[in-house]
Amino acid sequence: MQYLVSVIDDKSNPGSTDRRPAISAFNERLIAEGYWVFAGGLADTDAATVIDNRGEQAVFSDGPFVESKEYLAGVWVWEAPDLDVALKLAAEASKVCDRKVEVRPFR
Repeated sequence: MQYLVSVIDDKSNPGSTDRRPAISAFNERLIAEGYWVFAGGLADTDAATVIDNRGEQAVFSDGPFVESKEYLAGVWVWEAPDLDVALKLAAEASKVCDRKVEVRPFR
């Protein structure tokens, strides 16, 4: 099963900025153990654009879809045999990147 792991940062109490080497080592392990599908860090929410094309014309809005002190800073997609494995990896990921993470299975 595949899982989306969202990395959650906090504007008022951000995680450490020196985590790249540890994250790279963790990613290398995910790849070696066959869990890795995809990962990526995201630009700050100031760079976001929201598009709503449900009406007659598309509406483009600058900024995130919701204002919050917490925001999505990056994602992983993992392939894991079950939720227990994904949660164990997520606990490690949270420690490695010094941020909260959320785990959600794909349908």
